Amino acid sequence: MKNAENDSSAGNATVTEVVLPGVVEPEGLEVRTRPLPVAGPGEVLLEMEATGVSFAEQQMRRGKYYDQPAFPFVPGYDVVGSVVATGPGVDPGLVGRRYAALLKTGGWADRLLVPAADLVPVPAGVGPAEAETLVVNGITAWQMLHRAARVRAGQTVLVHGANGGVGSTLVQLALLAGARVVGTASPRHHEALRALGVVPVDYRGPGLADRLRAAAPHGVDAVFDHVGGDGIVDSFRLLAPGGTLVAYGTAATRDTPGSSRLPVLLLVGRLALWKLLPNRRRTTFYNIWAGRRNAAAFRARTRADLIQVLTLLADGSLTATVAARIPLDRAADALRLAESGTVAGKVVLTPVP
Repeated sequence: MKNAENDSSAGNATVTEVVLPGVVEPEGLEVRTRPLPVAGPGEVLLEMEATGVSFAEQQMRRGKYYDQPAFPFVPGYDVVGSVVATGPGVDPGLVGRRYAALLKTGGWADRLLVPAADLVPVPAGVGPAEAETLVVNGITAWQMLHRAARVRAGQTVLVHGANGGVGSTLVQLALLAGARVVGTASPRHHEALRALGVVPVDYRGPGLADRLRAAAPHGVDAVFDHVGGDGIVDSFRLLAPGGTLVAYGTAATRDTPGSSRLPVLLLVGRLALWKLLPNRRRTTFYNIWAGRRNAAAFRARTRADLIQVLTLLADGSLTATVAARIPLDRAADALRLAESGTVAGKVVLTPVP
C-alpha cells in the first residue's frame, strides 16, 4: 500500500485516511494525511475505533459497486468510534461516548465527520470491533429476515454464504426466530455451522441444487442470495409455495469486466418478471438505502433495527464473528484477506497503534 508524502509534524491536527485512487489491486490503496476538519452544524468529529471491510469495498476497488462515488474517495461502509468534538447545534454531552454509524463511504480514517443524527449508541460492555461487525451486516440481516421475508418460527430458510459477514449474522438471527437453517459454505466452515444448528451444504462442485433440495425436500420458506448470476434461478426454484427470495448482491459477477450497473439491473429485471408469475412465490431485491429520500423515516428505521441487533449482542443472544483485527495502515492486507474467501465473519480495521 502506498504512503503519500505528508508533513506529520502537525500531530493531532491531521487525519490519516486510506484512499481508493481508482481501479487498483489492494496494494494500490494509498495512505494519506490531511488537515483535521472542524465539525459543522449538526456534525460530530468521531475518533474511529473500528471500521469494516465489507463486500462493498471489494466491488468498489474494481469500480463494480452500483452507485459508488467517483475516484478518488475514502472507502468504509460503517464505523464505530467515540465523539471527540461537536459542531453547532449538537449536544456537547455526546463527547466521550461510543457510537456506531452507517456511512457507505468515509469510514477508513482515524477521525471523520459524521452527522449527529446518524449516530447509534453502542451498549456498555460491547467492544468496538464486535459492534462494528454488526452495523451494515446487522442492519442488512435484520431487515431482510424480519422486514423483507418476515420469517417465522418453524419455517425453513436457506442462507447462501452462511460463514460470511452478513451470512453469519443472518444464520444466528434466523435461529433466534425459531427457523430451521440450511447454509452454503466451504467444508472448512461446516463443523462450526453444525455446532450452531445449521445444516451445511458445500456450495462447490456440480449438483448444488440437488444437494440443497435433499437438505430441504419440501422447499424453503425464504432464500437469502448475495450471489446473483445464473444461480439465482435455482434459489427461486427451491422456494416452497408462499416463500420469499431475497436477493441482495451480485457476487457472481464481482470479477467480470464491464458495467457495474448491468448485473444489478438484470437481476432486478429477472426478479420483477418472476413476480408476474402465478406461482405464490415472492421476490425482492434488498437495498439497505431504499427509502433514504425520506431521511427522517430512513434514519428512524435504521436506528431501530441496529439497536435491536446491538441489544442482542449485549445480552449474549448474538455472537459477533471478528475474522481479524488489522491496523488501518495495513488496509491492503485486510482487503486481500477479506477477498480470499477463507475467513468466517468480518475483517475489521482498527486504529494504527
